[in-house]
Amino acid sequence: MQILEIRKLPTEKLTVECVKLREEIAELKRRVHMGEVTNVRLIRNKRKDLARMLTVLGEQIYKETE
Repeated sequence: MQILEIRKLPTEKLTVECVKLREEIAELKRRVHMGEVTNVRLIRNKRKDLARMLTVLGEQIYKETE
């Protein structure tokens, strides 16, 4: 997901997306460990997406509390 797309999302939707991404990352880690998935870059890309979302979420929460 691009940062511009993430910034357009409301705070509630962003928290839901973060939870989904965390579940996807855990599932991918399990599947890599079991040998079902060989492309480990998927995990890296999902983690970077999660970091972007958490950064924007922190910014939005900071703005809401001011």
